[in-house]
Amino acid sequence: MPHSAASDRAGDRIHSLLVVCVLAVASLVIAFLGAGPARVSATELLGDPRTPGDAAFIASHRGGGATAPENTLPAVAAALADGFGYVEVDVALTSDGHPVLMHDSKVDRTTDGAGRLADLSLAEVRRLDAGAWFDPLYTGTRVPTLAEFLDLLDDSGGRAIIELKGTWDAAAVDRALDEVAARDLERRIAIASFDARTLALSAAGSEVVSRLLILKHVPKDVVTATEQAGVRGIIVDRKAVLARPEIVDQLHEAGARVVVYTLNKDAQWDAVTALGVDGIVTDDPHMLSEWQNTYADHG
Repeated sequence: MPHSAASDRAGDRIHSLLVVCVLAVASLVIAFLGAGPARVSATELLGDPRTPGDAAFIASHRGGGATAPENTLPAVAAALADGFGYVEVDVALTSDGHPVLMHDSKVDRTTDGAGRLADLSLAEVRRLDAGAWFDPLYTGTRVPTLAEFLDLLDDSGGRAIIELKGTWDAAAVDRALDEVAARDLERRIAIASFDARTLALSAAGSEVVSRLLILKHVPKDVVTATEQAGVRGIIVDRKAVLARPEIVDQLHEAGARVVVYTLNKDAQWDAVTALGVDGIVTDDPHMLSEWQNTYADHG
């Protein structure tokens, strides 16, 4: 049944309130337990706040899906080798609780298998071909585990935004954070999610690893929401930023950063660069990089 615009707005307000409440509670718990290692600052993780016209950092969407099969090691390796600011990947859980790189809830689109990822074991997922659909050259490419991705990231010296998709419990979040800590990557990755509970669990599991709140709609008081959530910034839909451009300066003044998703055209890049956003998630990082160079020459 379709929802009215009014009910959609009410739902957005309720979700935004839940995000604030859940993450605020997590922040209080961490504070109560005592001080831990120094947290990563927004500047350390995402750079100085941009001003209008400054080049935003580039985050290669789904591991670099324009040049190789999305969320696979060949795609990630290519993006890291090209030196883009961040590689962005999606991580979800198999039926037996193993984190693997996968965007969709089903494996149908990006593998030769079928069904929900959450219904498949790791062994079943590892038998799937995740490359042939993109190009025969990638036939036999497997769905990588989070550990394999982190090994590649560690070797590269690069940075990553890891979106946790689907339902995660505390044990699963802790295991993922343990993998990050085992490679000393806490200061080179950010955990991102739409889900308030997942971010709260991440906050409880690590005081060092930064978090980014993904938003399709912007809360009325986005600064307060961000501060109470204890996140380093937001990853937000382009249309939401263009509808309320003042939030970029407001969040910068509060020490937070603004990353916009997923922009693939020069007109889109131009509009958000003019606002001074800090990062752009794109499927075509090479073209965005070339556009930024041209923009700098003629800006």
